[in-house]
Amino acid sequence: MTKLSSRCNLCCDYCYVYELRDSGWRQRPRIMSAPVREQLVSRIAEHARRHGLDRVRVLLHGGEPLLAGPRVIADFTTAVRRAVRGTGTEVDFALQTNGVLLTEALLDLLLELDVQVGVSLDGYAEAHDRHRRGPGSGKGSHARVTAALALLGSARYRPLFGGLLCTIDPANDPVRTFDALAAHRPPAADFLLPHGTWDHPPTGGGGDGALYGAWLCAVHDRWRAAGRPMRVRLFESIDSVSGYDGGSSSEVLGTVPAAAVAIETDGTVAWTESLNAVAEGAAHTGGTIFSHSFDALLGLDSAPEDGVGSLCRRCRECPLVQVCGGGLRAHRFGRGRGFANPSVYCKDISALIRHITSWRDQ
Repeated sequence: MTKLSSRCNLCCDYCYVYELRDSGWRQRPRIMSAPVREQLVSRIAEHARRHGLDRVRVLLHGGEPLLAGPRVIADFTTAVRRAVRGTGTEVDFALQTNGVLLTEALLDLLLELDVQVGVSLDGYAEAHDRHRRGPGSGKGSHARVTAALALLGSARYRPLFGGLLCTIDPANDPVRTFDALAAHRPPAADFLLPHGTWDHPPTGGGGDGALYGAWLCAVHDRWRAAGRPMRVRLFESIDSVSGYDGGSSSEVLGTVPAAAVAIETDGTVAWTESLNAVAEGAAHTGGTIFSHSFDALLGLDSAPEDGVGSLCRRCRECPLVQVCGGGLRAHRFGRGRGFANPSVYCKDISALIRHITSWRDQ
C-alpha cells in the first residue's frame, strides 16, 4: 500500500487512519516527495527482481490518494513500470478513493495509466452520509460519490472499475445497503468490519453480541437471491476455505498473511494499518524504505506473528479456526492479554461461517 497523500478531504468517523488510537499522520508530509517516490520505485523493482515475480500489485492509498494530484500519480506509476521493464514483471496498479474528486479528466488519465479504481460507498444516501461527511460543514458525500460512480460505470471508463468498499454499520438496513451497491453494477464489493478491539469495542456490536454477523448473513442471502451479481470477497473466501478449495483473500478473516505493509509519505513503513486501532505506534515496523528492503522488514522484531500457532488456546481449539484464522489481528487485542484473545468479532464471524456453510451443504 502506497500513501501518495497522508490527508483526506472527508471526515469519516470510523476512519482507522485519523479517528482511532494512532495520530502519527499529523507529523507526516501531506504529499510523498519526489526523493521518497524514487526510493520506493527502487525498492519495488529490487523486490521484483530478487524474487523473479511475474506480477506485482501496487495499491495507491491515503488519506485520499487523488489529493496527491495527477502529476504525482502519473510520475509514480510510469516510473514503477519503467523500473521493472526488462525483468518480466508486470505491474498492476489500483487506487482506492472516496470518489469525491473523480472527474472525467482524472478518469482519462487513469485510463491512460491503466490504474484500476475502487470507490468507498456505504450504501444508500442515509446510510452513507451517517459516517462519510465532509470536514467543517459535515455535509454528506453520497451525492458526489454516486455522481462519480455514474462516470466510472459508463462504457468508456468501466474497464477501470475495480469495485466498491462498504464499511458495515448494523444501524443501516442490510438489504437496502446491498441493493444500493449492486445498482452501480460493480465487478466486486468488499464489506469491512469497522476496526475495534476488546479495549475499544466497535459501536453497536462486537463482543458478546452478533449484530454484525446477522447483518452480513442478511446481505449474503440477498446476494445469493440476486444471483451473485458481483463478487463478494468475504463470502467467496469463506465458501472456498470451508470447502477446502483454496485460501482466503478477505481482510476480515485472519487467514490473510499479516506481513502487509504501508509506505507512508515520509518513507516510513507500517504494518497493516488496522493496527492503528490498537495503540499509538502499534503499526510501526521501525524501518523505512531507505534503511530496509522489503525482505529485511520481515526479519524485524516488530513483524506480526502469523498462522494458527500464534493464536490463543481458545482459537486453536475451535473447529472454525481453519476458516476464520482467528480473525484480523488488531481485532484480537485487549483485556490485558495483548493479542492472545479471540477476535472481538468472534461471534459475528462464527455466525456468518456457519450460515454460509449451511447454504453450501443444502
